[in-house]
Parts: sequence; structure tokens; C-alpha cells
Amino acid sequence: MPRGAHVSSLQAPTTDQDLPGYLQALGVPGIIDLHVHFMPDRVQQKVWGFFDRLPELGEPAWPIAYRYSEPQRVQILRELGVKAFSTLNYAHRPGMAGYLNEYSKKFAAHYNDAIHSATFFPEPGVEEMVGQVLDDGARIFKVHVQVGSFSVLDPLLTSSWELIAQAKVPVVIHCGSGPHGGEFTGPGPIVELVERHPELVVIIAHMGMPEYDEFATLAKQAPNVYLDTTMVGTDYVRRNFAPMPEDYCDTMHELADKVVLGTDFPTIPYSYSHQIEALHNWGLGEDWMRKVLWHNPAKLLG
Repeated sequence: MPRGAHVSSLQAPTTDQDLPGYLQALGVPGIIDLHVHFMPDRVQQKVWGFFDRLPELGEPAWPIAYRYSEPQRVQILRELGVKAFSTLNYAHRPGMAGYLNEYSKKFAAHYNDAIHSATFFPEPGVEEMVGQVLDDGARIFKVHVQVGSFSVLDPLLTSSWELIAQAKVPVVIHCGSGPHGGEFTGPGPIVELVERHPELVVIIAHMGMPEYDEFATLAKQAPNVYLDTTMVGTDYVRRNFAPMPEDYCDTMHELADKVVLGTDFPTIPYSYSHQIEALHNWGLGEDWMRKVLWHNPAKLLG
């Protein structure tokens, strides 16, 4: 158990049905999940198709737990006790961001518990597009360095980072080298990005796995860098590609105010509750869980 940890009298939720009662006993209104994906259906089907093919590529099977229609997925989140959730589309090629942003804008207008999300890509006109989605009310951005195969330091993005930093709108960045690295993944470019734009609010997706320690060090040093919990500590990740460092729970205890919940719903190979169970079982105490599930993300969203 980490130094300074507190033993909880609560039992970890082991099924989705346990989760509402767990949240009530914890004393929080619910969950704010900053790493949820809702995509246009044809994009969603392509993403799911990619995960379905993983065994053919020699990768571990990734059975998708929540392969349901859009309205069904929204209802599932509500029944679990999720009070606010992002939609985190991400553009992986030029000309795609506008289409995804329009979808996310309409989604947030239709579902009042959805956090208006947006994305961008290094291409001509990106500054104008980012400015427009900020004017439209976007409250969180997502970029995926590995899938998009671009550098966060691309000169085309400089003015966009400045706009987002000025607006204090957080950006979820998938920049760790897990489950697969890329030319532009890893902590180096992010460290430089934060040095260039210290006011930029950055949320490191998946805690930067497998470069856990390097990204945690950045979160300790940079006031506006946070870590999201997406898939971290789950049996699937621990078994297949990115187990946590031995003393990582001590680090999480130290960073109690810099960690926010993320899950990757719906494309996860286990129940939603398993992510909460894994975090609970770190033994960091009920106050830590309240911060991660509610107070820290609420603060970031203003």
C-alpha cells in the first residue's frame, strides 16, 4: 500500500450494477469521465473493425464490451452514474476535423450531459477552425499523436495551441508509446510543448503508458499538466502490454490533485466498473477517489 494511503471501508465495485451504490457511498454526485468516445457511425464502425482484427495481426484479442447504438450507449453511461462525458473524436488526416467537430457539436446540443468536444489536425486553416469551435463552446479537445502521425510541435499548430491556452480549455493528448509507439510519441515533444505554452492545460491520456514515470514527472513539475486514468491498472493492460511501475501508487498519491478519470468507453475489453475497481484497489483512499472521479475533472471544466 502506498505511503500515506488510507484504508477504505467501501468495497470496490466489481460489476456495473455495483457502481451507482459505490458512488453514493463515496459521497459524490456521480462520475465525470473525460475520456469517452462517441463518433459518427461509419467512423465508429471502422474503429471497432480495427479492434476486431487485432488477433489476425498477432495482437491479444480485444472484445468490445459496449457495442451498442449511440442512444443505448448514452443510456448505459447514465445508468452507471456518469453525469458528464466527453465525445473525443480525433482527426487522423487532413480534411477530417471539420466533419468530426460538427458531429460533436450536434451531439452535445442533443445530449445535455455530453461535454462539447473537438479535435484538430496540422493543416492549413487549422487556426481558424480552432477559433470557431472555441466560439461555438467547445470545452475539451482531443488529439491522437500516434494515430495521426504528427508532431505536437508542428509549426502549423503553434497559433492553435496559443488560442486553446488562452481559452483555458483542456486538451487530451494520446502521446505515450502504448500500445504502439510512433515517430512522434513519447514525452520529449510534450515536454517541449509545455515549455513553449506553459498556460496550456494538457491531459495526458492513459497516463502516458508505458512512459508512466516520465509523464508523471512532467505532471509534478508543470502546473497545467494532468494525467487521465484510461485503462491504467486494469487486468487487460497489466497482462498484455503496459504494467505500472512498482512504486507507481506512491506517485499517484503524490499527484492526487492532477489525476482525472478516463475510461475509453465504449471500446474497452472489460466492464466500465473494472476501471473504477482497479483505481479503488490501489488503496489511495476515498478522498483520492472523490477527487479523481468528480472534483478534479469538475475543476478542469470550470
